[in-house]
Amino acid sequence: MRVGLLGLGRIGAFHAATLARHPLVDELIVADPVRSTPHGEPGDPFDVDAVVIATPTSTHADLILRACARGIPVFCEKPAAGTVAETLKVLEAAEGHRVQIGFQRRFDPGYTAARAALRAGELGELHRVHLVTADPAPPPASYLPLSGGIFRDCHVHDFDALRWVTGREVVSVYASGANRGAAFFAEAGDVDTSTALLTLDDGTLATLQGSRYNGAGYDVRMELAGTRRTQAVGLGPRAPLRTVEGLPEPEEPWPDFVTRFEHAYRSEIDAFLTGFLTGAENPCTITDALSALYVAEAADLSLRERRPVELAEVTRSEP
Repeated sequence: MRVGLLGLGRIGAFHAATLARHPLVDELIVADPVRSTPHGEPGDPFDVDAVVIATPTSTHADLILRACARGIPVFCEKPAAGTVAETLKVLEAAEGHRVQIGFQRRFDPGYTAARAALRAGELGELHRVHLVTADPAPPPASYLPLSGGIFRDCHVHDFDALRWVTGREVVSVYASGANRGAAFFAEAGDVDTSTALLTLDDGTLATLQGSRYNGAGYDVRMELAGTRRTQAVGLGPRAPLRTVEGLPEPEEPWPDFVTRFEHAYRSEIDAFLTGFLTGAENPCTITDALSALYVAEAADLSLRERRPVELAEVTRSEP
């Protein structure tokens, strides 16, 4: 097939290499106003059989709708749009079109295994969940005003994974944060250290921790504690953790999210390409992205107003 790729930043370049090697892709058309890649040729990225969007967040909504107007299946990196209102408009306008959103943790073997174990009853009744996402170094100061804040930009992946793995919905959030590093976080109205308590619709409690200054390496984990067993994701040999109980020293820590989730990124692209050809169920819809965004909105509101926030306060049904 002929595939268009929009955006050649860090993740876009990775997708370019994946698409160029994929057996279903005969021709790759790339478009980026600044960068180029050896993996494809310039051209009209909408004169294709499918399109992959890896451009800045502010462009996602318009590009999704342009592809849908031509009847082209779309893979778009998260989020589907920058705001709840925009996401609702895209959801309405894209009804009936195949749009897969890029929440790559759904394709990571660890998260997949944890989901299967929980649903098979191996953990018993789930009582507690703990989530961690910690970056080894902060993003550039220029990125922060465009990011939407740590809960929308970073922890939205945790919120999606929490929903997907547990099969439950978040009903309330109590979030907090601190600035322990560069002043540009506070200047942008953001925090560099985050935490939250989330209550699921069956009463299960989930805790969340995050940081932009985890110097030991990129740390992403999930722990699910049930009445029979506790399952952990992300405690492999490259987890940037050191113990005092005599366990082996960690191997070379994960340096970044692309390296940590390389397999998952390749798998989600394969699922996209094969899925619309076979008619398989869409593994991550705009509705899924909206649900995770609602949790991020609640967390951000809680952080700003220093109070618990019910999800009902931020959910909307109309654009």
